Amino acid sequence: MEKKILHITNGSSLTNYLNDLNYKGDFLTWHEMLCEGPANRLINTDAFIKVRKDFLNEFYNIEVNIEEYKKELQKLDAIDTYSEIVLWFEYDLFCHLNMMAVISLLNERKIKLPISLVCSGRIAHEENLKGLSELTPEQLDTHYKSRIPLTKKDIDIAVNIWQIYCGKDHNLLKKYITKKSSFEYLGCCLKAHLERFPDAKNGLGALEQNILTLIDTYEVKSKHHLLGYALNYQGYYGFGDIQLLRIIDKLAIFYNEEKDSITLNRKGHEVLLNHHNYASEINDNMIYGNVNRLDFQFNKQENKLIKTILHGD
Repeated sequence: MEKKILHITNGSSLTNYLNDLNYKGDFLTWHEMLCEGPANRLINTDAFIKVRKDFLNEFYNIEVNIEEYKKELQKLDAIDTYSEIVLWFEYDLFCHLNMMAVISLLNERKIKLPISLVCSGRIAHEENLKGLSELTPEQLDTHYKSRIPLTKKDIDIAVNIWQIYCGKDHNLLKKYITKKSSFEYLGCCLKAHLERFPDAKNGLGALEQNILTLIDTYEVKSKHHLLGYALNYQGYYGFGDIQLLRIIDKLAIFYNEEKDSITLNRKGHEVLLNHHNYASEINDNMIYGNVNRLDFQFNKQENKLIKTILHGD
């Protein structure tokens, strides 16, 4: 029997798109958002599933169907029926951390098949970075035909990054920002990750800083309007609606919301001028892997995370 390709995609939207375009092979759809919440290094475990299920329920009121989750991953049990694995992930932090986890899982399962990557981002003659589902069928086909074979060095880098992310010292990610690999956008994603910790001066992460700057720059009429700006101008994060809305709500101390407008209040102007560190007031205690973001602040001068004094040992 002829062996097939196993496509591992970044979500249902892309899986459906590829099926509509009659891409040959089987599909494993990765439904996760590992850029937020606690995560264990070992993925192929009940402990990993439980910690993710609990987090998604507590922070986003998402009920994980464990049977469906496991059923999707069980496709790896028939790995001998496949000739290669093709990863379909995008240029942003959301996708890259999921991809690092997937590669780590394949390594954990001791899967030795050739692995290649289809990664969207910069498109010739287009101004904005593009997600895979935003590509035309012709652009998608071009990406697929020129997919990048991952080397052992690439696999090792991905596994190491996942282990560091699930550890206590995220400064160890810094050396991978400039390390050469087949992951074209990895450096931008890791830099974005470190910068989402509270800034040492004003306590805002990069996404929070950006959202308040958008309010200051544009005539924002509502939270929905602000969300649209935040989605379009978030750079390398790739966050979805529910993630950005949670951050917008956390920032409510900095803006006034009226019937047809959202404007910065005095505190909002002060935080953008670095007059005070507001990290403890925002109190966004999101976990990244195995680190509480409030335990560290990002020092731009030293270009690294420093232990928060209030949370120090």
